[in-house]
Amino acid sequence: MKSILESLRGGLIVSCQAPVDSPLHNAIAIAAMAEAALNRGAVGVRIDTPDHIQAVRARCSHPIIGLWKQVMPPSEVYITPQFHHAEAVAQAGSDIIAVDATQRPRPSGETLGQIIQHIHQRLNRPVMADVDTLDNALKAIDAGADCVGTTLFGYTAETKTEVPPGFDLLRAMVQQCSVPVICEGGIASPEQAKQAIDLGAYAVVVGTAITGMDSLVQRYVSAIDQL
Repeated sequence: MKSILESLRGGLIVSCQAPVDSPLHNAIAIAAMAEAALNRGAVGVRIDTPDHIQAVRARCSHPIIGLWKQVMPPSEVYITPQFHHAEAVAQAGSDIIAVDATQRPRPSGETLGQIIQHIHQRLNRPVMADVDTLDNALKAIDAGADCVGTTLFGYTAETKTEVPPGFDLLRAMVQQCSVPVICEGGIASPEQAKQAIDLGAYAVVVGTAITGMDSLVQRYVSAIDQL
């Protein structure tokens, strides 16, 4: 598990995802995005849903951080919320499994520690803990997470007034966390990605700024419409 994480050190991980209502939310399209990113020097990719992970795995040998977004009200946890989601992600070909590691109630009643333990023991995969605060990062490490990411900064009730990227959070996590810290969320330029690495990020995940065609087109159209 350590060798998988080591292969990501100092590199760019590209999140290849698309909204569910987009034509790009398609296994073939996602796999093509992932292969293009890896061909140009990305060290890994972050992929949602088992079908998309399986398609990427068929075309790429680089590390895949896999997750499965599932909205399960009333719980607010949606990134790989239950162990059986993690199991499906692993079977599809993920090397690392990303999970929501906030302290919000999970839909199954499973604790974060139980899910991480099951992923380690039954699936033999490292876990990336997606967090929003330093406190939750430290709790995730105590629960057994192999790396932590700033993924949910700005997307929880506790941080909803904040705007990613969370460089202050990143700095604090780098200083106090005993596992690799991955910067994810809001990185909008190569300069910001380099800044994250300079601040001590183990690796940087970039999604929308590279692969988010739907939201990028909307931004351009909105800007033009305002002229």
